[in-house]
Amino acid sequence: IVRARKILPIVSVQNRYNIEDRKTENTLVYCQKEGIGFIPWFPIGGGRGLQPENALERVAKDHGVSVIQVALAWLLERSPVMLPIPGTSSLAHLEENVAAAKLKLAPAEWKAIDALAS
Repeated sequence: IVRARKILPIVSVQNRYNIEDRKTENTLVYCQKEGIGFIPWFPIGGGRGLQPENALERVAKDHGVSVIQVALAWLLERSPVMLPIPGTSSLAHLEENVAAAKLKLAPAEWKAIDALAS
């Protein structure tokens, strides 16, 4: 990104990033420091984090929301430059995704979800 910015302005980057796969965490930190939008590719993941009876499922049940909403809320709270673009196939799905922005995770929930990282 540093080299690319010497050639032209960079307003956003897109990297694979989700609850379980945070290999590009350093890129997110750089983007936040520089005010560059970070679009997580594969934001919901799909591995063990979405399996029943794990931290995501427990948090979702506690809040009365879907696991997807918890994953989106986690991304949105992770950084002010985080710009997830979840797939949306219906109005109901869109409303569910938008509602995720209102979900606030408690510190203990953050810790449990962070433990899912690979």
